[in-house]
Amino acid sequence: MSLFLTLKVALRALIRNKVRSILTMLGIIIGIAAVIAVVAVGQGATVMIEEQISSMGDNILMIFPGSASSGGFHFGAGTRSTLTAQDADAIMNECPYVKAVSPMVRAGGQAIYQDKNWGVSVSGVSPSYLEVRNWQVKEGAFFTDSDVKAASKVCVVGATVAKELFNTESPVGKTIRIRNMPFRIIGLMEKKGSAAFGQDQDDVIIAPWSSVSRFLQRGSFNSVNQLLVSATSIKTIEPAKADITSILRQRHKLGEGTDDDFSIVDTAEITEAITSTSTLMTLLLAVIASISLIVGGIGIMNIMLVSVTERTREIGLRMAVGARSKDILLQFLVEAMVLAGIGGIFGIILGGTAAQIIANSNGWPVLVSAQSAVLAFVFSAAVGIFFGFFPAWRASRLNPIEALRYE
Repeated sequence: MSLFLTLKVALRALIRNKVRSILTMLGIIIGIAAVIAVVAVGQGATVMIEEQISSMGDNILMIFPGSASSGGFHFGAGTRSTLTAQDADAIMNECPYVKAVSPMVRAGGQAIYQDKNWGVSVSGVSPSYLEVRNWQVKEGAFFTDSDVKAASKVCVVGATVAKELFNTESPVGKTIRIRNMPFRIIGLMEKKGSAAFGQDQDDVIIAPWSSVSRFLQRGSFNSVNQLLVSATSIKTIEPAKADITSILRQRHKLGEGTDDDFSIVDTAEITEAITSTSTLMTLLLAVIASISLIVGGIGIMNIMLVSVTERTREIGLRMAVGARSKDILLQFLVEAMVLAGIGGIFGIILGGTAAQIIANSNGWPVLVSAQSAVLAFVFSAAVGIFFGFFPAWRASRLNPIEALRYE
């Protein structure tokens, strides 16, 4: 019997018992829907994290000062002041794999404009910060090297700060006070959005690092909290790290066998770590959701065994008129595959709909990829073959005479 005719007979048998077929498919539908929804949420989260980290800048390396220690107890990175603005200049001049470098100092405070105030983080950087972060000025201008040298009290503001202090009014040209120090706003940054871990990148005031260090930090003028480095490409990140390590060790006069008094972190490492964690969690949840697929497969096997018992006389009659064992095997196997396959299709539709509902109701990003849909369908068909084989094999092994006598 041809495959087309076998498929036709299988469909006819399934349509003859509509309610039972639907109930049999229910386990597969729920299992595939759960897998599709879980994978969609996991893939959406991964894409969102990658985009947020990418928004921090291109091929960024973050260099932090070393850690202080007392009595063998280390206090963590950044507790010592080991980096200077001159380190940034040396890296820029001596490392061929570096596109831009910006020192960074940080301060916080209350920004005040007339009767409005807003708690804000102040980043002190150099003009190359724009290139490092791949960020543009929307209105006005960014400060210059002359402003850094002169420690000018000028700044640019992020979109969130502008909204909180000036609402719809343009902030450019206005003067705000931070820790009672007047800073004139000369520019408004383009909206950047959230970074990884949900941090609002637009909730910031950016000023010359020398001004922040002198007027807001009031610490050592030459020390900086961090160096931001942009490598020329993703392929040059590793050689850039090696060069920077060599340059800083030489500048800080660290002898052989002495630990670095700084640490270098690149965003590729962060992306890889977060993505691998997200992928692992998605895989784990998908495996848990797959358990319902196994339950659905067992349901298919049970119903197919019942079907073989009910249709024993039909099987005997078909064998009596010339059907071979492999024809009977193929017929029941196709019935199981059709049940699982149709269940898989409905499961994909239901899972995609559920993922979209989750996205709309919670604001979570979801991504239903064609690859996951195809894999889900193939997996459901495989479940049909696996759990349908035993009933089909049992039907194919029936004795035609005994099958015809079956009551």
